[in-house]
Amino acid sequence: MTDDDQISEDDWAAAMAEQAPSNAGTSALSSPTAQPADIFPSFGGGGQQPGILNELDMILDIPVQITVELGRTKITIKNLLQLAHGSVVELDAMAGEPMDVLVNGTLIAQGEVVVVNDKFGIRLTDIITPTERMRKLNR
Repeated sequence: MTDDDQISEDDWAAAMAEQAPSNAGTSALSSPTAQPADIFPSFGGGGQQPGILNELDMILDIPVQITVELGRTKITIKNLLQLAHGSVVELDAMAGEPMDVLVNGTLIAQGEVVVVNDKFGIRLTDIITPTERMRKLNR
């Protein structure tokens, strides 16, 4: 892979900055200057022992699998074997719907596709709170 093929963080920052003026009327979640949602407990300060921060540091480097799901479908094995170059598979998602972002198979956010230097990315538009996740499990 050459240096031209790799996308630097500066390229992504520039792309996000370009989107800022066109998103002036949208929610703060899509703004590049948006503040993080206050849905997770804070691990800093508040009389906690310094050892807790060291324990948190131990898990920060654990890799997780992030999946962005465009849609799903079920087909028979017969139809699966008939797929060829140029075949179209119909998905259950409608065009323009937000895509699901899953971490280790658990839905944590939804977002929209962005393209920067011919590479796909996803801009998060909605973060799923732990309460919402529990509500979806109970359905």
